[in-house]
Amino acid sequence: MLYNLLAPLSEDFILFNLFRYITFRAGAATITAFIIALVIGPYVIAKLKSIQVHGQPIRTDGPETHFKKAGTPTMGGIMVLIAVLLSTLLWADLGNAFIWCNLLVLVGFGFVGFLDDYKKLKKQNTKGVSGRFKMLTLMAVGFIAAVGISFALPDKIDTDIFIPFFKNLYIPLGFIFPLWAILVMVGASNAVNLTDGLDGLAIVPVALTAACLGLIAYLAGHAEFAKYLHISYVPGVGELTIICGALVGGALGFLWFNAPPAKIFMGDIGALSFGGVLGSIAISTKHEIAFAIIGGLFVIETLSVIIQVVSFKLTGKRVFLMAPLHHHFEKKGWSEPTVVIRFWIIAVIFALIGLSTLKLR
Repeated sequence: MLYNLLAPLSEDFILFNLFRYITFRAGAATITAFIIALVIGPYVIAKLKSIQVHGQPIRTDGPETHFKKAGTPTMGGIMVLIAVLLSTLLWADLGNAFIWCNLLVLVGFGFVGFLDDYKKLKKQNTKGVSGRFKMLTLMAVGFIAAVGISFALPDKIDTDIFIPFFKNLYIPLGFIFPLWAILVMVGASNAVNLTDGLDGLAIVPVALTAACLGLIAYLAGHAEFAKYLHISYVPGVGELTIICGALVGGALGFLWFNAPPAKIFMGDIGALSFGGVLGSIAISTKHEIAFAIIGGLFVIETLSVIIQVVSFKLTGKRVFLMAPLHHHFEKKGWSEPTVVIRFWIIAVIFALIGLSTLKLR
């Protein structure tokens, strides 16, 4: 909004020229979202505590240390959702199609997560809305966003997948591109959801991934940088740096309250929306494969669940003591802070490897 109002006045007022720079607005969006999350956090926590008498339901088959968390309210992701939405609307170019497509995913996936959280709280068990309803709704939102993103992308690469480590190597998908986009968005949302099992575990990798995708969006939206790095030049996609910055700021604000011992849990409203919008940003920048590397921790957590289920169905034996993977290490005797910090380290390593794909050709 401020860009649309003040940037046109830059010729008459030189100070307003700052609003023309994505880097300035991304930094401002980060700080704005962080402050919003900090300010509304105590109110949101108090309100959710008053509504949620028993807090988030705890898995009966989970690690014993989790039972002491009973009564902690969930749906805390709503504070980040509000912070990201307000900050983006304040600092982004509202005439940019990429902004609206990605905000659709953020809000749409967040709404599905809200319904899931609400039903869990109402029934006081870990089963929310039906898996079929959740998947179909997420896929519907993802399809609409995918079509919008494909129209916003340049015609030459609108339905292609860019392959890292090679110069100008693309795989054309044609009419099945929306299916690929849905897979990335829905897969990412569920991967973040699976990772969100310990205090602070998921939110830091979300912030790291958002920061990396923000850098990628900025570079992909800059013709000279894109040419130098041999990556896809996508006009207008640099504006997504604003959403990424807002997500980093909102995530850090949430971590203030989610740090061990957590005063509030993220809930599906946060996990689904954050994972979904990270996936849609990766699609918009044509860096879906790099995104899988950057978010490698999410991939590992998801694979651990898949391996566990397949192994049990085929052999009747479990590979891990418990899935997702972070619970396996809890069962082995690792303390929760140890698991969280070591998984954060792994997330940083994957982020660095993913960023290296920008130059390795």
